Amino acid sequence: MINHRYAGLLTALGALLLVSCVVSLGFGSARVPVDVVWGIVLHKAFGIGEVDWSAGQEHIVWLIRVPRMLLGALVGGGLALIGAVLQAVTRNPLADPHLLGVTSGATLGAVIVILHVGEIVGLLTLPIAAFVGALLSMLMVLAIANRNGRLDSDRLLLCGVAVSFVMMAVANLLLFLGDHRASSAVMFWMLGGLGLARWELLALPAACVALGLTLLVGMARPLNALMAGEQTAVTLGLNARTVRLQVFLIASLMTGVLVSISGSIGFVGLMVPHIARRLVGAEHRRLLPVCVLLGSVFLVWVDVAARTLIAPEDLPIGVATAAIGGLFFIGLMRRR
Repeated sequence: MINHRYAGLLTALGALLLVSCVVSLGFGSARVPVDVVWGIVLHKAFGIGEVDWSAGQEHIVWLIRVPRMLLGALVGGGLALIGAVLQAVTRNPLADPHLLGVTSGATLGAVIVILHVGEIVGLLTLPIAAFVGALLSMLMVLAIANRNGRLDSDRLLLCGVAVSFVMMAVANLLLFLGDHRASSAVMFWMLGGLGLARWELLALPAACVALGLTLLVGMARPLNALMAGEQTAVTLGLNARTVRLQVFLIASLMTGVLVSISGSIGFVGLMVPHIARRLVGAEHRRLLPVCVLLGSVFLVWVDVAARTLIAPEDLPIGVATAAIGGLFFIGLMRRR
């Protein structure tokens, strides 16, 4: 009975995600009817149907909104997945994908490129620089937190906070001393957005989320044990340090890839896992797929709000997710 209910939930969430993806493509500063959106997607993807729409509508839907929608779904699902596993290994309900200073490192890399380097390898310059900054930040946190061969979660949290402050201090100093005309571009990236979405940039985050989900679902049993406590993990014969290190590396690399393209989008990885646990419990083999689907649906609709609330301008997604996430946790604390 439980398996049927879980399968039904996954099916419902998958259908909701599919409908959300199609319907969301019609929203924006230029509205496109849903039937036209569906016709364009079927024609471009499978060669089905006759063209009865304008070239402008096709350009808006297929070249701008579809990549943006797909990137939003990938980033939302990936951040929710990362938040769920980090909350398990640290046994901290406030852990999120930005725990290890990865976002601050990515921000510093982006600031350096925008202000001082320029697009030396074209469109990929900014994501590459942000990923390198995220990777260096993650390695720094792990090196500082590692003491006598032990990787304590509390020490890791504190090191992540400290490194984040240092990275952001350097980034803000460069912004203050640099060309103020370029600061607006950096600020939008720091607040999060999907404006970099292009078809050629989607392969890496898609592979990252698919591989990360596969690896982390395969680690469901160790994650369950760590969630129950280190003594339980040791009793079951698990090496808690090794499991933590593996999860931190996977989570940090995934965060670096996603943040390098979307900027800093907060609260998704913090909020969505709590909602998913209320639906399916804390068993990670069930929890992680639900987190991915919920996170994808959530960010797709947040992006719709970001495109429409102050159209034709884009509202930074990080502003919207912070407002929603803050209100969500205020309500959660009032109830519990």
